Amino acid sequence: MRNLFFAAFGALFGIAQLAHAQAPATDFSRLPTGTEYRLFRKDAAGRYQPRALAPTDAPYASRAGQVLTVFMEFRTGRDSVLMNSRQMQPLPQPVALPAQLTPGSLEEALGLLLPGDSAIFRFPADTIFAKTFRQPVPPFLRKSGNTLVVLASARELVTMAEMTARHQKMQEESARQGKALAAAQMTKDVAAIQAYLKKNKATAKKTTGGTYYILKKLGTGATPKTGQTVRVLYRGTVLATGQEFDSSAKHGNEPISFVLGQGQVIPGWDQGIAMLNKGSKAVLLIPSPLAYGPRGAGADIPANAVLRFEVELVDFK
Repeated sequence: MRNLFFAAFGALFGIAQLAHAQAPATDFSRLPTGTEYRLFRKDAAGRYQPRALAPTDAPYASRAGQVLTVFMEFRTGRDSVLMNSRQMQPLPQPVALPAQLTPGSLEEALGLLLPGDSAIFRFPADTIFAKTFRQPVPPFLRKSGNTLVVLASARELVTMAEMTARHQKMQEESARQGKALAAAQMTKDVAAIQAYLKKNKATAKKTTGGTYYILKKLGTGATPKTGQTVRVLYRGTVLATGQEFDSSAKHGNEPISFVLGQGQVIPGWDQGIAMLNKGSKAVLLIPSPLAYGPRGAGADIPANAVLRFEVELVDFK
């Protein structure tokens, strides 16, 4: 419990210095709204030293409307750790500093910080839960002295436009990486499907989206269109193991109904069922990017599993 979370706090709060976090209230400065604080900044030797609040550091000053990135650790008044932001997200959390300040809020306290600052804040739990979290104080926190302690390490101060652009860039990079991984997995899955077809001496067709289907019985009439409701009997297994994970038999042999092409089922189903006419029976071989991908689904469908479905299009309208 004594090991603090932030690397910056490793220097600031060593074993000998950690008592600062439990120091008497007189060792803290105090805002008019009741929030207690201690500010620290590195000296030339790289050691953290107490920093006084300069007149220009009054909450927000010219920083209102900007975004402060900060690591935070939340503790009870008795030093029990409640949450470490870096354990939830390796990057510092962006905190918008609004133009209209709420007295007694977390944003008011963080508005004291400049990039490079670290701080200990002590809040009356009643105040911060009402002003910032908008919910009642948890009973366990009342029993721990009705105090919330926040350790903060400020990193950057950026404009809202800069933060928005940064967030968009991260989303685009994440999407690019996701597509690359999906493409690589698709190649691997197609090889597994081709091996299955060869082993079973089966011939399959492929939808433009990448789902393979083997027609077992040809029905009659037209195929369903996007937006129509289809009714399907099915049995699903994992291609690699043959393990069944679901079937109509488990649900009273009642067909499942869904609107085609609306994302109500996995993409492989939307693609494969659209190829069948009423009464058709087929086997769908669905690469994992068109099924449940790297997440899998429950205990029976592992990550990146190619799925095999025996399906019958009972009806559609």
